Amino acid sequence: MTDKQHSLTNRQGHPVHDNQSLRSVGERGPATLENYQFIEKITHFDRERIPERVVHARGTAAHGWFEAYGKIGDEPATKYTRAKVLTEAGSKTPVFLRFSTVIGGKESPETARDPRGFAIKFYTVEGNWDLVGNNLKIFFIRDAIKFPDMIHAFKPDPISNRQEAWRFYDFVQHHPESLHMVTWVKSPWGIPADYRHMEGSSVNTYKLVNPDGQAVLCKFSFEPKQGVKNLTSAQAAEIQAKDVGHATRDLYDAIERGDYPEWEMCVQVMADGEHPELDFDPLDDTKRWPEDQFPLLPVGRLVLDRNPDNFHAETEQSAFGTGVLVDGIDFSDDKMLQGRTLSYSDTQRYRVGANYLQLPINAPKCPTATNQRDGAMAHYVDRGGENPHVNYEPSSQNGLEESAYPGTEYQPWVEGRLGRYQTTKSEADYRQTGERYRTFEDWEREDLIANLVEDMKQCPEDIQLRMIWHFWHCDEEYGRRVAEGAGIDLDKAKRLPPLKGRAAPNENLANQR
Repeated sequence: MTDKQHSLTNRQGHPVHDNQSLRSVGERGPATLENYQFIEKITHFDRERIPERVVHARGTAAHGWFEAYGKIGDEPATKYTRAKVLTEAGSKTPVFLRFSTVIGGKESPETARDPRGFAIKFYTVEGNWDLVGNNLKIFFIRDAIKFPDMIHAFKPDPISNRQEAWRFYDFVQHHPESLHMVTWVKSPWGIPADYRHMEGSSVNTYKLVNPDGQAVLCKFSFEPKQGVKNLTSAQAAEIQAKDVGHATRDLYDAIERGDYPEWEMCVQVMADGEHPELDFDPLDDTKRWPEDQFPLLPVGRLVLDRNPDNFHAETEQSAFGTGVLVDGIDFSDDKMLQGRTLSYSDTQRYRVGANYLQLPINAPKCPTATNQRDGAMAHYVDRGGENPHVNYEPSSQNGLEESAYPGTEYQPWVEGRLGRYQTTKSEADYRQTGERYRTFEDWEREDLIANLVEDMKQCPEDIQLRMIWHFWHCDEEYGRRVAEGAGIDLDKAKRLPPLKGRAAPNENLANQR
């Protein structure tokens, strides 16, 4: 092959000089709309499958309600936010919660080792709020431009149509920030026993905005009142031999018998800013916020008490987007969140249709009035304002008018040099992974090591050695046990140079016990 054939381009034939980073205002600033390479890449990715979801295709769901405590921890919720869904004590907001796996197709087994989707639609009095997260509190990558490549590597091989371990680890070996998530997913936490006994998390960082226009960073979490239960590989295989949809069955049956699952919703809050005292960026979704420094503060409870009347009309056609926020909850500059905000709603318009928000499962329960018209499968026409002839704004002929802005508008100061950046805070890529390994119980570590050993045996030597190098830098025992189990030369792995363009991790991290 020629060098030109080796060079990555977009579909316009333009050379792609940086396929790893969104263009943003400074290292931590917001992404910009002229990210053409990202937009072309992600919008094509959103259209790769029809009609099922590209990711999170296998799922089940239930209706329920959320009751706000009116407090965040011991403080009035209004100290942090003006969102009525969180501030009005005792108020009950209808919700629809869809659980899912990520990589497998619509009929794949629910015992798959995979993150679980935890997507909630709150039908609030101020319009819908979608909180689209997972059961685990972190993710594999921290920049949305990498998402199509990650999913391609994790999906079946385009030639053999099989999920291959070498493809998964070939991607991971180049992204040390993925080690933390890999350690979670390859442990029993990668196979929740069912949907009722797993946590939920926003994964991404948001902002809460109070009535005075002041903001704090926040993460949302859901702690199951039923407790957390996970499966080993052997337990999952035993279940899968009898039932590929055990978690759907479990949720449906529990609700039918009146055993309603419940979660306590919590937030972690942090001052909005750079946080030089931390060795990780709080906007990096491959990192957890230490709960001893940023405790989980209860804000309300979520209960599921009704199964859908029709799977296709509700569960399958439900559409979520991370950009669907209510006043008092705002975006952070988390690059995964900003990329998802474009991609999710774009996917729904393609998958369900331009008028997906007119479907009952997606429509808000509060009044709406827009000037949007027509499009495929329009069920009705929005007729806001007194004059139905006016479908534009502004107008002097009794059309719709802009709403008054509630409270003080949040206007953060943004400045920086426009460019493509990777985080300079990468030491925690290894530190948090090692900490996670050491906090697992013995049986969890045993299952983790066994799963990784089996995977490593299916990889070529260069991938094996780099992955052992990574694991050893997270924790010496971690790397040694995987190497010994898979018959990999640990000394040879340790002699590898650091990844190109990255500093070597501090080897002292491997022994911080």
